[in-house]
Amino acid sequence: MSTDVTTLPLVTDPLDDGGPDWLVAQRRSAIARYRQIGLPGARTEAWKFTGLNALKALQPVAAEGPAPTVLPAALAELDRTEIRVANGRAESLPSSLPGGVEIVSLDDPATVPGWVRESLGSVSSIDSHPFAALNAAQFTGGVAIRIARGVMPEAPILLSMATSGGDGATAIAHPRVLVVVEEGASADLVTVHQGTGAYMANPVTEIIVGAGARLSHSVLQAEAAEAFHVAMTSVRLADKATYDGFVLATGARLARHEVRAELAGRHIDYRINGVYLGAGDQHHDLTTFIDHAQPHGASHEMVKGVLTGRSRGVFQGKILVRPNAQKTDGFQMNRALLLSRDAEVDSKPELEIYADDVKCSHGATVGELDDDQLFYLMARGIPKARARALLVEAYVLEAIALIARIPVREAFTVVAADWLSRHVAGAEE
Repeated sequence: MSTDVTTLPLVTDPLDDGGPDWLVAQRRSAIARYRQIGLPGARTEAWKFTGLNALKALQPVAAEGPAPTVLPAALAELDRTEIRVANGRAESLPSSLPGGVEIVSLDDPATVPGWVRESLGSVSSIDSHPFAALNAAQFTGGVAIRIARGVMPEAPILLSMATSGGDGATAIAHPRVLVVVEEGASADLVTVHQGTGAYMANPVTEIIVGAGARLSHSVLQAEAAEAFHVAMTSVRLADKATYDGFVLATGARLARHEVRAELAGRHIDYRINGVYLGAGDQHHDLTTFIDHAQPHGASHEMVKGVLTGRSRGVFQGKILVRPNAQKTDGFQMNRALLLSRDAEVDSKPELEIYADDVKCSHGATVGELDDDQLFYLMARGIPKARARALLVEAYVLEAIALIARIPVREAFTVVAADWLSRHVAGAEE
């Protein structure tokens, strides 16, 4: 290992307890890769806007025990199938499930069925992603979800992932999630990240969407104020598959969510949209990578940010169109709204195209509230603070409206509106 490589210490030796051969092999490879590449530094292009000095100084301990949290009321009212993962372990699995839906705990890998062994670790790459490697080396549990061929459960599956801080130390959890949606199936998944105290959450989610299948996946990152949140979601789609993703980020001291997708089949419809809302000294980073590997694929991406105080937002989005991926249709847009002179945003949209018969576009805009619109509302007797709030709300809800499942969209709208009511009306200009 190079002497200039910095790593977070492993809080447990993942090889101490043995385990099935397939998992031991994965862990050995992950540990070796993690120690080789270390944590990203200022010279790492993909991380140059998100410094990790505060994180590198941690001496973490393993997150253990229960992690009590309360779902936002709007989500608690959803008709749902709920799973709870606490401090990296499956705490509560539903006692009854719709036909064709299988949910398995990953806490004891020796007992998992064959479809888990075949798929776990097959989508998320550890080669150049140190936190994915760290998760693969250290995960102590999580859940695997399978929607059987042709099955279409009515209620969304809600996955609550909670972490609790330690006494005088920063706890760290590495939950693992695997989702397999088989051919012709259709499902809605809502993931909520939250917690209490000072901790680091490093979740990795692998998603496989089969031929003609559909998954709507909405993520709420509402971690505690002192938390670090570094998440990886990796998606692989087959022919005629649909993935409709959305990320709403409101929590954590420092948060980075990387979403990577491999459009491995033809006629795929892939969407990844999101909103980050930053206040105080928060740092939000949403990084995406869309790999168009086959012809006739379509991708759509809209990410919006609202920043107040001294918060900072980062968007990095790359669309790769491989030589064989003719007839690709890719759209990417990032917009950021700065409500404070001290807020800051970095935007890096990127296209890399090796096919000649494609339609791809990208763009980025950063600005303040439109003075003319503000004046228009104030001229009709609306106080300035309320007028500001109305304009920002309309800006945010335009993105949230892209969530396809109406009950989920309405719940996320309430969560965003609550944040706006607490942070926008009194935001410093």
